Amino acid sequence: MRKQNDTIILKKGSSDILLNYTELKNAVLVLRAVNHPLRQSIIDLLDENGLMTVTDIYIKLRLEQSVASQHLAILRKAGVVKTQREGKFIYYTIVKERLEQITKLVEELAS
Repeated sequence: MRKQNDTIILKKGSSDILLNYTELKNAVLVLRAVNHPLRQSIIDLLDENGLMTVTDIYIKLRLEQSVASQHLAILRKAGVVKTQREGKFIYYTIVKERLEQITKLVEELAS
């Protein structure tokens, strides 16, 4: 593996695989965000229910409120969930396009 500017070159047999370092770093952060059992449970719950408040989430998953909030913040930073304010409530929802991108990335990496 060699690094040139912002590109990483991997050798695969006689051919080179060029990877953008910044994009790879971002992909790793996103994959780490979704590769956690509790965050996967949150994703599943939001996928089933659509809009939910942090209160709805921590009650359903039997968590402390602070734990649910921390994991939601990680998912939000990774672009997996987004927030929507309605009055004093903040609702969380899945960003389906982002999950599709992650699925596609994982499939490409696996092939």
